[in-house]
Amino acid sequence: MKQILYRPGRIFLSVPHMGGHERNYVQKALEDNWVSTIGPNIPGFEHDICQHTNAQHAVAVSSGTAALHLALRVLGVKPSDVVICSTLTFVATANPILYLGATPVFIDSEPETWNMDPVLLEQAIKDSLSKGKKPACILLVHLYGMPAKLKEIMEIADRYDIPVLEDAAEALGSRYSGHQVGTFGKIGVFSFNGNKIVTTSGGGAMITAHEELAQQAEHLAHQAKDPAPYYLHSQMGYNYMLSNVSAGIGRGQLEVLEKRVKQRREIYSYYYNHLHEIEGLGFVLEPKSCFANRWLTTVLLPEGINPERVRQELEHDNIETRPLWKPMHQQPLFAGYSFYGNGTSDELFARGLCLPSSSSLTEEDLDKVIRSLKQALQ
Repeated sequence: MKQILYRPGRIFLSVPHMGGHERNYVQKALEDNWVSTIGPNIPGFEHDICQHTNAQHAVAVSSGTAALHLALRVLGVKPSDVVICSTLTFVATANPILYLGATPVFIDSEPETWNMDPVLLEQAIKDSLSKGKKPACILLVHLYGMPAKLKEIMEIADRYDIPVLEDAAEALGSRYSGHQVGTFGKIGVFSFNGNKIVTTSGGGAMITAHEELAQQAEHLAHQAKDPAPYYLHSQMGYNYMLSNVSAGIGRGQLEVLEKRVKQRREIYSYYYNHLHEIEGLGFVLEPKSCFANRWLTTVLLPEGINPERVRQELEHDNIETRPLWKPMHQQPLFAGYSFYGNGTSDELFARGLCLPSSSSLTEEDLDKVIRSLKQALQ
């Protein structure tokens, strides 16, 4: 399928939104010739991430996928290990499990937050233990910026002594019981891809309270070069470094993070206020303990309405929308892997649609989307 990059007047799903100071950090990097994978913006960006999330350590890398791969590696995941993973997510969550030769076990969503179902999670753990295989990690996702049921999940993880890796790629600025998601598990991961709430054009980060894990991840991300005057390597590493220029963009973006969260939440509220009375149309609401960044506003279309037909009709009006993530247990890549399901993610995929949610959208843009969606639903 040919990707539509630009059309005049097009309303995109989620685009970068510069805050103004990104140019200053990038210009300084160019002037000082710090344009590679070393330079002051990188530790500065990591410090800023810690300040915004209240994390103790951050490692900035080239993508959220790279951060997940490093996180699983430093948590000790090995070939043939079992990693329990949310099924309703982007493939980048699950791919690093395969990178390490481990075995994913997918867990369905619960209907309140659309994230990992704690009841099914515990069932999967018990079944794995009964087969003599203790899961090496629980990899949960905070989908579309909505925090998962962390209280229940962390209680289960602690009960069975299994480390939790939080894929908060879509959830920077989201909080659970007042704390940034990504700080509850042993490691949290963010994405700074171009469509995220803040961006470095492409990039990611790993956060943790454990200094030794951060040091291991940074070492591996720099090709695992041992201390020596020449290139010495005693273990396999990766080229996962973030550039100083990209880190400069990230520093400017983080300065406006709270503003961007506020804007995305206002966009969700605008959609909700104008659409929620349509019979059969559903939104994922915010549980009492959750504060969602509303990275993307998502809706469930009335039963019997084909999301692809609606998507095509909005596309005809030059409006970009997208289906919800196709669950991993439905992907050909993961055919044959264990899945603990209740039908929730299948129904969400069958009825769900992501609406344009860029923080730069105007009220006129939103009104156009709403009119087009209402017409498509008639």
